[in-house]
Amino acid sequence: MTDQSVSEQTFNIDTVEDAASSPDTELPWAELGLKENEYRRITEILGRRPTAAELAMYSVMWSEHCSYKSSKVHLRQFGEKVTEEMRKDLMVGIGENAGVTDLGDGWAVTFKIESHNHPSYVEPYQGAATGIGGIVRDIISMGARPVGVMDPLRFGAIDHPDTQRVLPGVVSGIGGYGNSLGLPNVGGEIVFDEVYQQNPLVNALAVGVMRHEDLRLANASGVGNKVVLFGARTGGDGIGGASVLASESFDDTKPSKRPAVQVGDPFAEKVLIECCLELFKGELVEGIQDLGAAGISCATSELASNGDGGMHVELTDVLLRDPTLTPGEILMSESQERMMAVVTPENADRFEAVLGKWGVEHSWLGEVTDTGRLVIEWDGETIVDVDPRTVAHDGPVYERPYHRPAWQDDLQADTFRSSEASAGLPASAEQLGEALMELMCQPNMADASWITDQYDRFVRGSTALSQPDDAGVIRVDEETGLGVALATDCNGRYAYLDPYTGAQLALAEAYRNVATSGAIPMAVSDCLNFGSPEDPEVMWQFAEAVRGLADGCMELGIPVTGGNVSLYNQTAGRAIHPTPVVGVMGKFDDVGRRTPSGHQRWADGQAIYLLGTTRDELDGSEFARMRGHLGGTPPQADLAAEKTLGELLINASRDGMIDAAHDLSEGGLAAGLAEMSLRFGVGARAALDGVCERDGVDAFTALFSESQARAVVALPRSEELRFTDMTSARGFPAIRLGVVDAESGGLEVSGPFAGGSFGIALDELKEAWSSVLPGRFDTLQKAEAAVRSEQ
Repeated sequence: MTDQSVSEQTFNIDTVEDAASSPDTELPWAELGLKENEYRRITEILGRRPTAAELAMYSVMWSEHCSYKSSKVHLRQFGEKVTEEMRKDLMVGIGENAGVTDLGDGWAVTFKIESHNHPSYVEPYQGAATGIGGIVRDIISMGARPVGVMDPLRFGAIDHPDTQRVLPGVVSGIGGYGNSLGLPNVGGEIVFDEVYQQNPLVNALAVGVMRHEDLRLANASGVGNKVVLFGARTGGDGIGGASVLASESFDDTKPSKRPAVQVGDPFAEKVLIECCLELFKGELVEGIQDLGAAGISCATSELASNGDGGMHVELTDVLLRDPTLTPGEILMSESQERMMAVVTPENADRFEAVLGKWGVEHSWLGEVTDTGRLVIEWDGETIVDVDPRTVAHDGPVYERPYHRPAWQDDLQADTFRSSEASAGLPASAEQLGEALMELMCQPNMADASWITDQYDRFVRGSTALSQPDDAGVIRVDEETGLGVALATDCNGRYAYLDPYTGAQLALAEAYRNVATSGAIPMAVSDCLNFGSPEDPEVMWQFAEAVRGLADGCMELGIPVTGGNVSLYNQTAGRAIHPTPVVGVMGKFDDVGRRTPSGHQRWADGQAIYLLGTTRDELDGSEFARMRGHLGGTPPQADLAAEKTLGELLINASRDGMIDAAHDLSEGGLAAGLAEMSLRFGVGARAALDGVCERDGVDAFTALFSESQARAVVALPRSEELRFTDMTSARGFPAIRLGVVDAESGGLEVSGPFAGGSFGIALDELKEAWSSVLPGRFDTLQKAEAAVRSEQ
């Protein structure tokens, strides 16, 4: 450990004694993001004005990003709408760094999704990279080994110059950090929509596994136990970063709203992971907290508040990269790759030995007390003396006014239904074939491998499925094959049309994707991305989405274990579409039973079945987007049907009945059939006649409707009777759609339309489908390289 000379510091220290004796001293509370009423409340809590260091702590911990002050009143539903059955596998719920679910056989899994939206817009590479680093440290702090990541992403229009600036940096940051950590990126989403212009959404999910006995919690208990900060040194990068930056809109021009984005070092984090795991194995820590948003302010106040309620810290012992930092800046800094732990005096030497082995720097900062106060000193003088609960947990709670937008009725009345707008919709074989090709070449439907190939999907050797399959699947136990499946989903267009239903559809799609892979859905983590909570219409969207998600989880029987709220995603008064991204985690008893999402060559001649009912539901669809339309109401959310469909898919996978399965969502059956053939380059033949006759829809609707609770499966003909008996026993609609045709090299669709059938060569489809993203971004990068070479 390197000594640091206090004599080099040249600050004018604002002590608690100074604060008591100079009540009229002006402090920059507004510049730090506090409202006047919030500053007054701080003075009431303390019985005096705050010191500069106390003000720094309260400002970051009471920010929207850290305190959830506008969302708490609604988020309580996730804890209230929970049955005992939903709790049975839940080991740690909402309130800790990440939720923990029992997998059985002594194994547990922890996963969580968070946002790094605003920092990724300001500095795309580091914003995205540190988003991955931060969520991974949440997983470490629970005592788990991180085993995978995912990245749901939203960008503006694909051709917009700012998308061309932001997307390559974000993708490089995610890949650069995750690949360096040796963590497979097994899934996510990529959505382009002009509504996310200047407000990209960079959400990151991490998953970790542990033995039950390795579970750790963030609390400081045991009077006399020592408090230690270890990992990277504290610097000026990210002072007030995510906590302040994510708590205001970009149209706020105050300098404090654009602080330096954190800078990540994945190799330091990799060492930190291994160091922490060895500490856990040796049972050398009593409590642990990662340092992310709000830095030392968060770690000290949350550890103290969750434990015995008291802590004494000497801030001058913090190891610094920048010796000019003030105490307030040290408390606010969000420098990465840092952890804080509570260690018994008896374990201190062994703790230091482990850190020495890994070359990790540390500083002993103080100890746990029974005073009920968080006391922080600077060179022996008290600069913070607060009740830690008032900082970490008892911040302001706002019941923001909200109301349904006046324009919502007109929006929902503007429908895009085949039955009401048949003129101009494709009807002949030629038109339908052209429409399918056009659909698959839309940015949101096109091949995403230009992005996903920049991520390592198979590092660690435990990846059983990854993108472009419906869910990422990771093996947990080599001996038994125990594993987990993960999927993230959200259609912001649906949520814009109806936030309550849209949130349930996000949940349903993630649930369905996990079940499609063959896993049993067990838990939810959500990342709720919305505009300004100070806008009553945005707040209505948020309230409705939370209500829909909580009700949906109750009906499906899976709990929300944690997550994140990201507000103020708007620029110049224009909010993003409400985007409640939902991550669902499922369990495999044996990942060898997993189901891929495409036809394989050896499956030639297998029967293809469509499960579920098709309705005239095109509002908010990809086809409607393709025609420049957004209006109407989203597809209905039938969660009882989703649950039954999930049971069918899980049982069919477990019993070896099906060899491929793909959920139907964006792009409907047209996209589902195309993606199943593109997955392994194996063709298929499908007939729409039976679907059209049974469900009373035309061929166009059968292909492009986005009705939910549907999936397509492929199975050996020898399993057809057993499979149809299973669907009939549950009363679930199933119809034979066609066959896998490995020799044709194409996708052929027939039905009740002029011309009778159309065919698309897979080579032609793949060339067009896979060239969309490279055509936009490779061209840009080559042009920039040419300019640089000329200079």
